[in-house]
Amino acid sequence: MSERPGARTAEGLLEGRRRGEHAVFRGIPYAQSPVGPLRFQAPVPVEEWDGTRQATEFGPVVPQAGPTAESSAGNDWLTLNVSTPDLGTAGLPVLVWIHGGAYIAGASSDPMYDPAALTGAGLVVVSINYRVAAEGFTLVEGAPANRGFLDQIAALEWVQRNIAAFGGDPDQVTVAGQSAGAGSVAALLTMKRARGLFRRAIVHSVPGSLCTRALAEEVTAALAGRVGAAPDAEALSGIDPSRLAGELTALGADLPKRWGRLSQIGVAVCPVLDGVVLTETPWRALTDGRTDGIELLVGHTRDEFRLFSVMMGRLGTFTEDEAHTALELFAPAPDGADAYRAAYPQATPEELLELVYSDALFRMPSLRLAQANQAAGGTSFLFELRLAAPASGGVLGACHSLDVPLAFGTLDSPAGRHLFGDRPTPEVSAVSRELQRAWVRFATAGDPGWPAHRPERQLTRVLDIESKTLPYPEEASRRIWERHDPAPFDLA
Repeated sequence: MSERPGARTAEGLLEGRRRGEHAVFRGIPYAQSPVGPLRFQAPVPVEEWDGTRQATEFGPVVPQAGPTAESSAGNDWLTLNVSTPDLGTAGLPVLVWIHGGAYIAGASSDPMYDPAALTGAGLVVVSINYRVAAEGFTLVEGAPANRGFLDQIAALEWVQRNIAAFGGDPDQVTVAGQSAGAGSVAALLTMKRARGLFRRAIVHSVPGSLCTRALAEEVTAALAGRVGAAPDAEALSGIDPSRLAGELTALGADLPKRWGRLSQIGVAVCPVLDGVVLTETPWRALTDGRTDGIELLVGHTRDEFRLFSVMMGRLGTFTEDEAHTALELFAPAPDGADAYRAAYPQATPEELLELVYSDALFRMPSLRLAQANQAAGGTSFLFELRLAAPASGGVLGACHSLDVPLAFGTLDSPAGRHLFGDRPTPEVSAVSRELQRAWVRFATAGDPGWPAHRPERQLTRVLDIESKTLPYPEEASRRIWERHDPAPFDLA
């Protein structure tokens, strides 16, 4: 077995490396570097190369925003990685992973996304880098909107051209993502150019964060003002990408109240309903029949917002006034705030705040997507993760992102150890194995191992120390949101 496995793609020869029984190829360009004349533009196909290209190191990441932003040298930002159990096999199911990071950060090289366990279970795993933050999601005059989504489509087109060279079946592609990655997948469901590029989808913690053109234009104007440039592609292309990302971080720390719900979440950019790349929300597109349903696995955690409460150092400190603001801004109008207080009469202000943020930002967008997909003729499978993170005295609960190291089997990654400790309990390992099996079964045959979620029964797999299939467990919140899809963020 060669320690230097090779693969021939449509663009040229690649040489990867052997990792145990698997062949791994990293840093493969799927589009040209979006700098110089290509900055802020749609991705351009990569040019063919002569000879053999080394594919042993992860590609660099685009300059990012936020407190946990990655950084690296180089501007070949549009690369992907392939891990395959057998180069000589044909017809293996393919999983394409789109990382999260609030649309402002994240990288496929994160050890939490190590594909070894999933590859060992028989999947060809592809993970991608795409433009985030200012490069990917600002609304810039003279440039297409939602460039990060266009990058993802270009990567999926690469998969269709080339995955057979790695043993994968281009007709058995499942696209998967968590948080902003899940929001990306939901958006791809609405795009005609993307829908033929994958057969199934897995989404964890679908965010409800989309914004109107009016709000996005104000954000770009504010960002451009910070660097002394006009809010257009020509002017902003003259600003160093790292500087622009740094100013976006600073802007996110002090968002004006005029920006409504966006001002409360501490992130200045998100995908925009621009009318061209993204014409409507996924929930409306599916419900109104303009997009067909597919085989869809949807999940969220019980305590989505707890992670952010802890990261901000605010756990146990939220006030009645802050709970009131959260309910008024994020509960569905016109009477959602009163509905929450009536449905959860014993809840403290902090509990109400966490409930409405968890629901509005992740839980209800996930549920509503599952329902809309089923209404559009698709098959939706739903789960809720209730297993609490045992680390740090259990304060994180079943928080946002807890499901990712469980699904990838990366409990020993830095993120996994932070959540589960150095020695995961047998219960944690059991839930990890169950979620991995669900992913593999779903990517292979479209069935995660529990019944589909349907209006008459609303069956949901609840992942916990003792996992069970039950009616949807967040019934009170479901009733509050029953006739309300997530609305785009807009100016206050």
